[in-house]
Amino acid sequence: MRVRDWTDILHDVTESGDDPDEWRAVAGQRRAGVGEDLYLGHPTVGVFHLKTYAKNPYEVKGVGSRVARKVDGDIDSLLPRRDDSAGRFAVRGAPEDETHAKSMAKRLTETLRVHADAPTTGEDFFSDVMEAIDSPAFGPMEFELSERPDRLEKLSTTFEDAEAALEAEIDDLVERDEIGRGFQ
Repeated sequence: MRVRDWTDILHDVTESGDDPDEWRAVAGQRRAGVGEDLYLGHPTVGVFHLKTYAKNPYEVKGVGSRVARKVDGDIDSLLPRRDDSAGRFAVRGAPEDETHAKSMAKRLTETLRVHADAPTTGEDFFSDVMEAIDSPAFGPMEFELSERPDRLEKLSTTFEDAEAALEAEIDDLVERDEIGRGFQ
């Protein structure tokens, strides 16, 4: 397992090229200390664990790692499914150029028009909008801002070695940034 900057992990997710609507996520507060834990999983790409914190209102820092090469039976049950009452998440990529941005805007406008004129579900609307803007990763997400979801706790236990390594790295970052003293 290799600990890397959290943005490098998100880059791996956006560049994976596999079905963008197959991603699932679980997130919540870290067990101890400031910041959040996030697990992103895809059946064929694997499972990634990120730990992040806000250094100040304009800068997020963190670390992450790939903790599994695929989502197997044990892990699958710990990630939310579309039919769960989970929320949604998406990873956004920037348009390549002005032509690509105009194409995305046109597709998004048409998607909104179609959904305004026809009966639809929230899930269908979300998926169609994400496809219109070329989101490289989106899907169901269980997230608790004020605590740790049970699934998050179980994933942390499943990947204990990774949890320990990432905790040590993020604790070092937090200490170096002197986050315990407030925003800088």
